[in-house]
Amino acid sequence: MFPALCAAGIWLSWGWELLGLYTASLVAATLLPAQSEMVLVGLHVSGRFHPALLVAVATFGNVLGACINWLLGRYLLHFQDRRWFPVKQQALERATRHYNRYGLWSLMLAWAPIIGDPLTVVAGFLRTPFWLFTLLVLIGKGGRYALLVGLF
Repeated sequence: MFPALCAAGIWLSWGWELLGLYTASLVAATLLPAQSEMVLVGLHVSGRFHPALLVAVATFGNVLGACINWLLGRYLLHFQDRRWFPVKQQALERATRHYNRYGLWSLMLAWAPIIGDPLTVVAGFLRTPFWLFTLLVLIGKGGRYALLVGLF
């Protein structure tokens, strides 16, 4: 009985840590300020998790956060003149210029600081097909997390 309880305790601990990585990754991809890279690298350096599992959890959370931004752009951008709207006009204009200049492929830079989050909002506003948006963001964000794990 004791080994089973120990195994359950380890699983619960790991579950909370992976949930923390998922949550940090999701929040980091939305318009809210957060860092997921340090959580990912910390869990990787601990050596308790398979690198592919960490990359998958972080990528899933981060892509889901970008999808939330896409939905904001798709359905809520007409509220952009309101004080509570989370994207500043200047950031939105910069992301729109970048998106129009480089097209769909710029979505692979959705992980980039400053331009990444507004870029995903602009993609929703410009009605980028959701499946294509998700695929390109998945490639970019997954590649970034895989590179981070590979470097450490």
